[in-house]
Amino acid sequence: MLPVTPQFDGACHILATLRAAGYEAYLAGGCVRDLLLGREPEDYDIATSARPEVVLDMFPRTFAVGAHFGVVLVAHEAEPGQPEAASHKPTEVATFRSDGAYSDGRRPDEVRYTLSAEEDVERRDFTINGLLLDPLRGGGPLEQLLADPEQLQADVIDHVGGVADLRAGIVRAIGRPERRFEEDHLRLLRAVRFAARFGFSIEPATHAAMRHLAHRIHAVSRERVRDELSKMLTEGRARRAFELLDDTDLLVQVLPEVSRMKGVAQPPQFHPEGDVWVHTLLLLEQLEPGCPLTLAWGALLHDVGKPPTFRVVERIRFDGHVEVGMAIGTEICRRFRFSNDETRQILALIQHHMRFADAGRMKASTLKRFFRLESFDQHLALHKMDCMAASGNLDHWRFVRERYEAMPEEEVRPAPLLTGRELIAAGYRPGPQFKEMLHAVEDAQLEGAVTTPEEALRWVTERFGGAG
Repeated sequence: MLPVTPQFDGACHILATLRAAGYEAYLAGGCVRDLLLGREPEDYDIATSARPEVVLDMFPRTFAVGAHFGVVLVAHEAEPGQPEAASHKPTEVATFRSDGAYSDGRRPDEVRYTLSAEEDVERRDFTINGLLLDPLRGGGPLEQLLADPEQLQADVIDHVGGVADLRAGIVRAIGRPERRFEEDHLRLLRAVRFAARFGFSIEPATHAAMRHLAHRIHAVSRERVRDELSKMLTEGRARRAFELLDDTDLLVQVLPEVSRMKGVAQPPQFHPEGDVWVHTLLLLEQLEPGCPLTLAWGALLHDVGKPPTFRVVERIRFDGHVEVGMAIGTEICRRFRFSNDETRQILALIQHHMRFADAGRMKASTLKRFFRLESFDQHLALHKMDCMAASGNLDHWRFVRERYEAMPEEEVRPAPLLTGRELIAAGYRPGPQFKEMLHAVEDAQLEGAVTTPEEALRWVTERFGGAG
């Protein structure tokens, strides 16, 4: 049974207010789809016959974020006794409309308001997102509506066959698929994401149109493409999403570097699962819903350097694939405009994913510096997935995890025994050698060779000579 959340209750209050003023108003789009699937919607959208200026005047707190397209945000205050969060997330209220031409492949050049809910639905993207819901029709408690799937479905208004497609597990464009994708090219990726998220198939005519128009995705801003791909990677169905991207010819358009993994053989003694593409899909299959964005992209790109470094010398080799992978990863992160922090972590995951095999031979200082990597839990997670997608041998992962979890933070990041100030006080002249001296003495500290400032200074004197 779905709960009556403050967000749902607030949306119903807006509906009731619009209805009382003589306007049509319905819950619309993805929230209706999710309710019918028994999922709690992230937000609620309303479609209404009221024009934007009416909506702006009708409610005390409104924001005309998309008034040119008939969209107004309505913020509803929390009622006494309601959680404060009820007032935090506004509800999007959009006027029924039909759209003109989409010359930029993103937004209509002009919109025409209409009094027809059916006409409004027909300009939307997919049938499963073209449903309307009248939660006030029955007049009963909202709790009863959400507890009764049959009553919920009875209150749905379906002009496009969306209910049947939900039952059949189909993503189908409304009307002519080519026209829907020409209007907004991002819908090409959204079709993949919805199909993967819900475990649906893509209707044949819709699928054919996606393949035919896949190249149009280059007209979409890279940030919007990045965000759709990131959602695919972190919603729990990443493998299915990337199989669909490949099947619709979108993968080679948005991530040609990943597409090149297909057919790149790997040494069977280390990778019995198959080629680099199959290996990567097996990693993606392990990504959990809500996983960190950087971990997801790190999993996708960790072996992106293998295709250009493939060669056969006695056996298949990928010499330098980590360094090449970092260079390719840098270009991908730049292309998709990831933040500096996100880029740094994604590249770190690529750079260090092979180091686990050497952990048992690392000096104590090297191992501790390894543990200092930012978000080391992501490195552990990636290595485990990497192993499970290949031989399944987790010996290196267990070794590192056990030592990482057992080692106190003060051993990994101890307070420095010496700083530049102490070196100057001891008579050393500041210069480039300071960095080398401090790094060396920190290594000795991490190895346990020195434990006090006095021992550290003597150690520096013995190895770098006295001051002056």
